Amino acid sequence: MSIVQNKKAFHDYFIEEKYEAGVVLEGWEVKAIREGRVQLKEAYVIIRNGELFLIGSHISPLKTASTHIHPDPVRTRKLMLHAEQITRLIGKVERAGYTLMPLDMHYKSGRIKLEIGLAKGKKQHDKRESEKTKEWERTKQRLLRSK
Repeated sequence: MSIVQNKKAFHDYFIEEKYEAGVVLEGWEVKAIREGRVQLKEAYVIIRNGELFLIGSHISPLKTASTHIHPDPVRTRKLMLHAEQITRLIGKVERAGYTLMPLDMHYKSGRIKLEIGLAKGKKQHDKRESEKTKEWERTKQRLLRSK
């Protein structure tokens, strides 16, 4: 079940591979995510010291959060992947033009997972082309429904 999707990533990047990673969260963050108070629009993933980190995701704290914790909505969160997957990603990201983008946050077996994608940036003409194909698909569906 999807919690939040990063639609901007599909608009700005070609997604070549997808990986599912676990997210290291604090208690108040899990509660806020269950309420749907998370945003991935400006988030990205970096590799530091052989580990993956999610940067720029915003999790708004709940008003009823604990008083002894001072929540940081945009803190850096560690992602968990298998070591062999991380080494494969390091090799691909170090090549020119590739980046790691968070695509979808969802539940799996009661845990919160993040789907990240190995992405290559789109040029302006690529964005226009993908927009035209989407529009054509919508028009085809409308025509088929009307018959």
